[in-house]
Amino acid sequence: MKKLVAPICLYFCLSLPLLADAKRPNVLFIAIDDLRPELGCYGSPIAKSPVMDALASDGLLFNRAYCQQAICSPSRASLMTGARPDTIRVVENTAYFRELNPDIVTLPQHFIANGYEAVYCGKIYHARMTDMEHSWSRKPAFNRCPFPRKRLPGNYALPENQKLWAENKEKMLAKYGQNGSGGLIHGPAYESADVEDHVYFDGFNTQLAIATLKDHLQKKPKQPLFLALGFTKPHLDFIAPKKYWDLYDPKTIKLASQTISPKGGAATGLHASFELRTRHGIPKKGPIGDDLARTLLHGYYACVSYVDAQIGMMLDALDREGVRDNTIVIVWGDHGWHLGDMGIWGKATNYEIATRVPMIIWTPDMKVRGKSTDALVELIDMYPTLCELAGLPLPEHLEGHSFAPLLNDPKRSWKKAVFSQFPNPALREWAANPLSTGMRQTFFGPLIEKVERGIIKQQGDTWDRDLFENHLMGYTMRTDRYRLVSWQDHRDPDAKPLFVELYDHKTDPQETVNLAAKHPRKVAPLVQQLKLGWRGNGPTSKD
Repeated sequence: MKKLVAPICLYFCLSLPLLADAKRPNVLFIAIDDLRPELGCYGSPIAKSPVMDALASDGLLFNRAYCQQAICSPSRASLMTGARPDTIRVVENTAYFRELNPDIVTLPQHFIANGYEAVYCGKIYHARMTDMEHSWSRKPAFNRCPFPRKRLPGNYALPENQKLWAENKEKMLAKYGQNGSGGLIHGPAYESADVEDHVYFDGFNTQLAIATLKDHLQKKPKQPLFLALGFTKPHLDFIAPKKYWDLYDPKTIKLASQTISPKGGAATGLHASFELRTRHGIPKKGPIGDDLARTLLHGYYACVSYVDAQIGMMLDALDREGVRDNTIVIVWGDHGWHLGDMGIWGKATNYEIATRVPMIIWTPDMKVRGKSTDALVELIDMYPTLCELAGLPLPEHLEGHSFAPLLNDPKRSWKKAVFSQFPNPALREWAANPLSTGMRQTFFGPLIEKVERGIIKQQGDTWDRDLFENHLMGYTMRTDRYRLVSWQDHRDPDAKPLFVELYDHKTDPQETVNLAAKHPRKVAPLVQQLKLGWRGNGPTSKD
């Protein structure tokens, strides 16, 4: 595979003449883990998100923004490098983009090369993949944070939940060992503790980001800042201070309306809610009961409101420090989440509910405010967009398109299609990595066998264990009207798809019926359009 960019040292040397001056805008880059468009500004009838709603009312909201893969590491690696999952070879959580692409230039790295200070607080990349050496020019101001970071066992504040977590850890290690217990050590799926915001991880990191902003402005007031603030909620576990749970009346929380898989859909398309089922008190098989489902939804909404409040604190800090009018603010979720939709809980599918994300942008000089756009955009488009808005040159390796023109003309014609992908959710672990031998020996063994039987029944003679467990990729394309999912061997992009799904969003926005078998004439041109990829479906010229 050819190198995506020039060696890093040469890249930085060539960028020196382009160093930014003090007038270049700061960037506040806000990431929210597992947040689907479940906000008031997106029409949610129950979510209480006044801060993000207000930001949207003065900025631009994207109604149809999509991730490149509906799981943490591949989604974040893609948008931060500006390259798609297959290009950087990151399609599972355990793959580190920097190890696979040592010379690639990330978004904050590019800003550093052009005169910016860049720092992150919270979760921006996934787990160990922080890319500290290349993507960030300084560390957060821990010494100036007004609160010490509390070390909470299992991230729980309540002693009883800490105890459950510790007991489960002991059991899982004893039964499956250090290697086999990965991902199985958890306590309850939710917690409501009467604690201050900063006791939990997201509240602390907000205070840390505010302290870091102040520290930068005092030490380097003339240098523009790229400040990334990443929230871990509403990712499982649904943990938030009690006051955010108290914002909601459980009796008013409605359960998912579509709780069965798509009629005629791919047997490979859905998983067995593996991620949720590892939590204490969650059934290891069978349905999630209504009372439990309502509690889980309550927890998700509480986390949304908790994060919303933290964003408000961060924006208030920009105002207090007098830099709001020279700061670009962009808020995004890394992928969606099934909250009982299609009968499952979690991300990790190729459907609308998992691939569609919230995204809101605010800039000091945008001409149109308080509007939304139906233009099809992707998270990978943020890299070129922020470069253009900050007046930076675009690296040659980028595989997205700047949506900056939409800020002043939200209704203009734009992309013909956007693209996501996910390897076989039914026969992958929840981190998207191939099934391990140990996974089949856990309590997930019977669930895996059940979905496997369904795939074999649907595929017949095309069933091949190695192919379906290790090489099957679902490539999905969202057009203005349709969602196409093509299940194929990623090693042979020209091979005939093993299964195809087609959903008509004009008549079936919840994707309940796969139309592919009954409408082959509609499928054929869409499959050809999918093969054209992002290059062949980019922004159209203005009408």
